[in-house]
Amino acid sequence: MKDFLEVYRSLSGENLHRLADIYTADVHFVDPAHEINGLDNLRDYFDNLYTNVTSVEFQFHDHFRSEESGYVRWTMLLSHPRLNSGRQIEVPGSSFLKFSSDDKVSYHRDYFDLGSMLYQHIPVLGGIVKYINRRLGS
Repeated sequence: MKDFLEVYRSLSGENLHRLADIYTADVHFVDPAHEINGLDNLRDYFDNLYTNVTSVEFQFHDHFRSEESGYVRWTMLLSHPRLNSGRQIEVPGSSFLKFSSDDKVSYHRDYFDLGSMLYQHIPVLGGIVKYINRRLGS
């Protein structure tokens, strides 16, 4: 788990080769917007992410690892020129991980609110989503 956290703390568009240090070649990655199979496809996904954002950083709060699985709670700090007027967005989330016999991640599932990351920060649509959220809360 220590290697996983270290790679994510330092990950950038310039060192995506480090993903091979923590993921198996046949990794299965799932988040609220994507389902990706294979390390090459995951690397392409991250390459696209880092190309389009101004910055992305992960802050890790706690983690747990048993022999074959693990959990990480984090906050993603994301800046994208077309979201939230380019200002930083904080997205809390967690990851469930399954480890292979060689101690690499073979399954990675992220849980976070896609609306708080994306939809609420898109002009016009963001206002509608915020209105709906307020109505649901009353």
